[in-house]
Amino acid sequence: MSRSPARPLLAALAAVLATAPAATATALPHTPRPAGQAAAAPRHERTAEPATPATPAAATPRHARTAPAAPVAAGLHLARAAAPDCATPPAPARPVSAPPWPQQRYAPQRLSPLATGAGVTVAVVDSGVDRRHPQLAGRVLDGTDLLDPGGDGTSDCAGHGTGVASIIAAAPRPGIAFHGLAPGARILPVRVSEQQVVEGRESGRTVGAEEFARAIRWAVDHDADVLNLSVVLYADNPAVRDAIGYAVDRDVVVVAAAGNLHDSGDPRPYPAAYEGVLGVGAIGVDGLRSAFSQTGPYVDLVAPGSDVLMAAPGRGHHRAEGTSYAAPFVAATAALLRQYRPELTAAEVARRILASTDPAPGDGRGGGYGAGVLNPFRAVTETGGGGAARPRPATALADDRPDPAALAARARRATAQDRALLVASLAAAVVAVAALAALVVPRGTRRRWRPADPA
Repeated sequence: MSRSPARPLLAALAAVLATAPAATATALPHTPRPAGQAAAAPRHERTAEPATPATPAAATPRHARTAPAAPVAAGLHLARAAAPDCATPPAPARPVSAPPWPQQRYAPQRLSPLATGAGVTVAVVDSGVDRRHPQLAGRVLDGTDLLDPGGDGTSDCAGHGTGVASIIAAAPRPGIAFHGLAPGARILPVRVSEQQVVEGRESGRTVGAEEFARAIRWAVDHDADVLNLSVVLYADNPAVRDAIGYAVDRDVVVVAAAGNLHDSGDPRPYPAAYEGVLGVGAIGVDGLRSAFSQTGPYVDLVAPGSDVLMAAPGRGHHRAEGTSYAAPFVAATAALLRQYRPELTAAEVARRILASTDPAPGDGRGGGYGAGVLNPFRAVTETGGGGAARPRPATALADDRPDPAALAARARRATAQDRALLVASLAAAVVAVAALAALVVPRGTRRRWRPADPA
């Protein structure tokens, strides 16, 4: 949960889905963005087909690169409107039956008897969420659309938001191993971008930073318990900063992608870098930080973000990578906790998630792992970590973690000392027995002691 002061403007919003040019827009984090390119809209932090490297520059939420759409009045709930047609509809996807590696790692079947996220609302501020997917049917509420006023947030021309939502709340289906980590949660979609990267170029619309801030407030005002922001801005924006503060003050758990521009110098990502936000980096199946995943004090923990299986718009599944897809694993864990321990505040939920992480590979210092690797089962079941204190910065948590090599050395020394004490004790006992025998046996012989054998 980042905390350091904002740095000079680096780039607007970088999306996990793609990297947007210098317009004021909102994007979903996606692929690493081409160096030398200005970014000014929210971006989806996802890395599917990497674009040519570029250097961030402006300030709008990124997921698209065109001019922002007309804003939707804050707080207005516009639902049940016809979904707009997509200029470039997402490619059809086939269902995948094999279990994805994050599911094998987290074994959600162990969690389902304890919590499923039932009764918890997770807002997905993204490219929209397609409620037609069989695994999302009945789980997606009417939301809002800041790209096409009058929409309800359930149109997804990019596929990014649908994938994010499915990692959180996709329902189990016969013959399909994949399902969400919190399948009982409700998804509140807020559509802010349709940015995509096609052949290394960004295309699609995205809203500006002001509208992105309005989207956050709208979600909070419509009873979101958890806020998933797989969107990145590479510039501090007062409206977005205030909107995050608005959410934190109203006891909402805020989770954000940490960005995919490690190769471009790790520009400071927002909202992940704001106080009170859980910034999430990405790891691969080997447990190591993904090469694109950014490093810095804004990374509070890491979760699966490479070769992640998710639902595709309409039906079927596809794989993608990016910190965009690591964030929803953390948001889903927050939903499980908000159901299982409803008395915990948002800050206590965040603290518990950080306190229950698994150790990062190696010493974990300076490697972009924050407090460690997300462990949903420990977060739900362990009793510690729920104090009233505000979660500490990731850097402090990482620095405070004992060095595994030092712990192993201390354990070996302690074992050696224990063995030495045991050997010394046995030797002393042998000497004592020998001395006693030397004293008693001769006397017994002189007094003609005999064994008490039967006659």
